[in-house]
Amino acid sequence: MSEDIKAKFAAAAVAAKDLKTRPGNEAMLELYALYKQATDGDISGERPGGFDFVGGAKYDAWSGLKGISTGDAMERYIAKVESLKS
Repeated sequence: MSEDIKAKFAAAAVAAKDLKTRPGNEAMLELYALYKQATDGDISGERPGGFDFVGGAKYDAWSGLKGISTGDAMERYIAKVESLKS
């Protein structure tokens, strides 16, 4: 993976925190899942249960990206942040 993609990913992570308007829940979950896939790889562990609805939603979003490469997740994250900037 190139240093260029890593730099763009780092810049997108900063830009995501400075968006003019907060994205909706679906977009936030997608950003979360793509970021986690890019930085930590495939999800592991048990899905949160009970009344942890947020934790369950995050787990489901991240597990939906299982098998996607770090580079692909970074590129998709960058594209998502760019689409939210406009």
